[in-house]
Amino acid sequence: MTDSRSNSGNGDPFRVMVVDDSAVIRGLLTRSLEADDSLQVVASVGNGEVAIKSLDRHDIEVVILDIEMPVMDGLTALPKLLAAKPGLQVIMASTLTRKNAEISLRALQAGAADYVTKPSSTSELTSAQVFQRELIEKAKALAGAARNGKNMPSGRKTTGRAPAKTGGGLYGERTVVLRKAPLLCPRVIAIGSSTGGPQALLEVLCDMAPKVGVPILITQHMPATFTTLLAEHIGRATGVPTKEAVDGEAVEPGRIYLAPGDYHMVVKRGDGGDKISLNQDAPENFCRPAVDPMLRSMAEIYGAGLLTIILTGMGSDGQKGSTKVVEAGGSVIAQDEATSVVWGMPGAVATSGLCTEVLPLKEIGPRVRKLVMRSAA
Repeated sequence: MTDSRSNSGNGDPFRVMVVDDSAVIRGLLTRSLEADDSLQVVASVGNGEVAIKSLDRHDIEVVILDIEMPVMDGLTALPKLLAAKPGLQVIMASTLTRKNAEISLRALQAGAADYVTKPSSTSELTSAQVFQRELIEKAKALAGAARNGKNMPSGRKTTGRAPAKTGGGLYGERTVVLRKAPLLCPRVIAIGSSTGGPQALLEVLCDMAPKVGVPILITQHMPATFTTLLAEHIGRATGVPTKEAVDGEAVEPGRIYLAPGDYHMVVKRGDGGDKISLNQDAPENFCRPAVDPMLRSMAEIYGAGLLTIILTGMGSDGQKGSTKVVEAGGSVIAQDEATSVVWGMPGAVATSGLCTEVLPLKEIGPRVRKLVMRSAA
């Protein structure tokens, strides 16, 4: 046992179950996960029914769950797994098709914490270092949340403001430092999110978007196809015109723009007004789209008129961009730790002295709505 097992918090490896009807894929997933010493696959099974029974035999913290399986598929098994072990973290795994993306988004709404897109062939999976890194990072982050007693947002209480210190876990104990600055009424809103983001976005936007009347630009870490469907979901849920951003289109009030998978979304100012620009520059923070490029461009254009909201997600994407926002006079709100699936991205800005407020998820939308309506009065 190597020293890297200490990444799991108490020295014991995180316990993972792999559920896939292909023995070959199960073997490859197991080898990919156990390439990191802080992860241990304690169960490997071929369908959802066996997975549920396995919870009685193993103390499992995170499940990698295939969608299409005989006997019991992943979407059917998901609520049964969560009911059998509250706090269990589930990562959906599927190949990237529109059908599977739709099912994965439904699974996220039903309580899955995240998803990974499996490469379409076993030979591709064997050499997919990017996939392996994503799988390991998500499994570790979510298993750490499970070990620290976190449930999904729908089961959490969201009362109270940010504590002075966080509760430790995967990212260690960190102190929240708030800026002593007024929260200004925005002319434009930028939102960054990752793990747990689709659920969090819907909650915040349903509370806020129909009332604020300003452009809302979102970077959610997601592949293509997923972002198309997420934009459709947001539009239906909020009643606000929502779309994947298109290169060269104008930034207009009362509309929501989502960065398309595999493209960074930035804003540029021209003679005809502010326009969205898409690019495939190198990934930042291992992500494309990434939050930082969006925030850098928007800070330069909108200055004090920019409000940034950083929601649940792994890593620290958005921290450097939020620094630019604050330097330009803008404001930053972060989701608090208690209501975040993973307090990586919001924790990075909350503990760097960049946030004017750190709020529970349910308070973010109403807070922004109240700010805009008060300023309009």
